[in-house]
Amino acid sequence: MFITPITISVIIPAYNASATIGRTLEALSRQKCNQPFEVIVVDDGSCDNTADIVCSFAAARYVRQDNAGPACARNHGANLARGKFLAFTDSDCIPHEDWISRLMETFGQQEIGVVCGSYGIANPKYWLARCVYKEILWRHTRLMPDYPNAFGSYNFCVRKEVFDAIGGFNSAYRHASGEDNDLSYKITQSGWRIYFQRKALVDHYHTVKVVKYLKEQFRHGFWRVKMYMDHPRMMSGDGYTFWKDIIEMPLAGGLFLGLALSAFHYIRLVEVVYLILVPFLFFEIYYALIMTRCFFEGILFGFVLLFRAFARMIGFSTGIVAFLF
Repeated sequence: MFITPITISVIIPAYNASATIGRTLEALSRQKCNQPFEVIVVDDGSCDNTADIVCSFAAARYVRQDNAGPACARNHGANLARGKFLAFTDSDCIPHEDWISRLMETFGQQEIGVVCGSYGIANPKYWLARCVYKEILWRHTRLMPDYPNAFGSYNFCVRKEVFDAIGGFNSAYRHASGEDNDLSYKITQSGWRIYFQRKALVDHYHTVKVVKYLKEQFRHGFWRVKMYMDHPRMMSGDGYTFWKDIIEMPLAGGLFLGLALSAFHYIRLVEVVYLILVPFLFFEIYYALIMTRCFFEGILFGFVLLFRAFARMIGFSTGIVAFLF
């Protein structure tokens, strides 16, 4: 009996993903792709009914592991994959119908080791989700070159030989923060190129609650310390970041120090407010307005960006203590 060989393995890490994983798998079942592919869902120790939902899709292969983080889950899926190419997305993403075919278009160039894609939005009725999406879209449109040096783990495809050669994701990144940058840098340092396919899209359920968003940003700041320790050359930024991202944490640290000094009467609070806080806030609102192109949302998002800078700064400071001391 002849069995058609699998060309592409789609790997999805999932943790308590019952609210969204069904739509992810439905979207994959509608892919307009002329190459055979398989779908592997690695359940990272969920305690909801993620397993029941995944197993209701006959075309999806369900695998469970003890909770170890998304990097480890992706490596687990890659070890089981039969395809020559590994496509990764997340359990809260909805791939467009041409997602796989768009990712595969550029692999005819032998030097391309990875093709990555961009985001859409799955929950546009929430103002914070819209703002987060608009910021990402602005960065992808204005900053990301066709051949970037970094990509997100939510939407990319890699040659399996490349993934295996560099050892896959670093599972020491216990949470979803920095493991994709680490993989990106290792791939480019190995001589392979990354291509940014702007038409390969997955709609994402962006964060809708400010507190949850700030917790995520704290985590990003925390794990960025390890990422910079592993890749010190990237401290100056990559294709997704720019000078604003680099100066925000020092500004937040300066504001924090100023507030502390004013509490002990070494400096007047009014001076801290007018010399640091107000210019910092207007700086964030200015960029929020540029990114969102909406006055009301821009004002709100400007305040969120200010608090985000604080969250990243505190996370980064905590990471310095954790990883260095």
